Amino acid sequence: MSKNIKGNQKHLTLENRILIEKSLDLGMKLYSIAQTLSKDPTTISKEIKAHRSLLIRNEYNRAINRCIYRKQCTEKNSCLRSVPCKDLCRLCSLNCNKHCNKFVKDECSRLNHSPYVCNGCSDKHGCRYDKYYYRSNIAHSQYRTILSSCREGINLSKEALADLDAIITPGVLKGQSIAHILASHKERIPCSSRTIYSYVEHNQLSIKNLDLPRKVKYKPRKKGKTIRKDPSWKEGRKYDDFIKLGYMTGIVEMDTVVGIVSDSKCLLTLYFRDLHFMIAILLSDKTQSSVTNALNLLESDIGSCTFFNFFPVILTDNGSEFMNPNLIEIGISGLQRTNVYYCNPGASWQKPGVEKNHEYIRYILPKGTSFETLTQEDVSLMMNHINSTARASLNGLTPIELAIRLFGKNTLDKLSIQKINPEDVTLKPQLLKRN
Repeated sequence: MSKNIKGNQKHLTLENRILIEKSLDLGMKLYSIAQTLSKDPTTISKEIKAHRSLLIRNEYNRAINRCIYRKQCTEKNSCLRSVPCKDLCRLCSLNCNKHCNKFVKDECSRLNHSPYVCNGCSDKHGCRYDKYYYRSNIAHSQYRTILSSCREGINLSKEALADLDAIITPGVLKGQSIAHILASHKERIPCSSRTIYSYVEHNQLSIKNLDLPRKVKYKPRKKGKTIRKDPSWKEGRKYDDFIKLGYMTGIVEMDTVVGIVSDSKCLLTLYFRDLHFMIAILLSDKTQSSVTNALNLLESDIGSCTFFNFFPVILTDNGSEFMNPNLIEIGISGLQRTNVYYCNPGASWQKPGVEKNHEYIRYILPKGTSFETLTQEDVSLMMNHINSTARASLNGLTPIELAIRLFGKNTLDKLSIQKINPEDVTLKPQLLKRN
């Protein structure tokens, strides 16, 4: 680059190209144009040669022989007729330029050096040569086309794409997310999650969009029509009271998941906001007594002190199974073990973590699946696979890894919580299918 001109390392804009065109029309030197745009002169010359437009000369009533040797050429029968022609090829009407091996196109010598175009040439109106012009709008359109086309397609060889498919497809068919697969194979995957989704979109891998649960559109939310009046037992436990606590760690969101209408069994889910970690307990029915018994059993397994450290604040909805806060807050020793707060009616978005994490349960237990044949061992196995799924929001870590760091492995062993090998994580109904 010229030491006298300081470049700005930016692409030429349409305004820059308009200035180049007008400067060429005025006959300015490329060095002067480069100084005006703070570019190297070679940048300007490359731009002109790459995007100049050809204007073919008018052939009407003119000789079509464009060879530079046409006036003194003595070649005969260059078209190789079966009966040799004795006439000079340069005088033939069949255009010897197409057949002669010695043909050299007659062009203006000025196009071979700066400024490479005819914009500022004073002889262009009477010139019979083909002409080249630099037009800013055409040049910018060509630039935009090249810029987009060079970024299209697959930036992997066939072998690399096959290796990527061998990693991604088996994991997705097991129900694993793209983020989990990336976190489990950091060294072997040479691209980002966005690139992988693009490959799936363009059918470059064996899986399709339908194999990716998150590509399915969500149903529109139903708007509530009635506003309920908060009962007296919610005094001091409303969502506004929860907000007044300010930000604090250790918030646990609680909810239930049901199977089909005729089922009596359901799942009690406890979601730790900070860890994206979730515990699920199988309930015999969706009642206050079943929820209380499940929490009492959990407290007896890990101890009252540990329970209070795990569940200092519980945020739940207004389901009938949660309508007696005293049964939830008072432990088996008669002491308060937690503090319960309730979301506003019809505002499930106030506890978004547990609602979102229920998606993973639905991958394994789709809507319409009966829970009557489930056991707590099945539920624990399902939650182990869910909690062993790497999350992009955790920078590739799994919720169970964070839970082990915070709660300790011994405590989690008491709850039958174990880490699953990343290769074996399965988020499909086949996980709980029995032979």
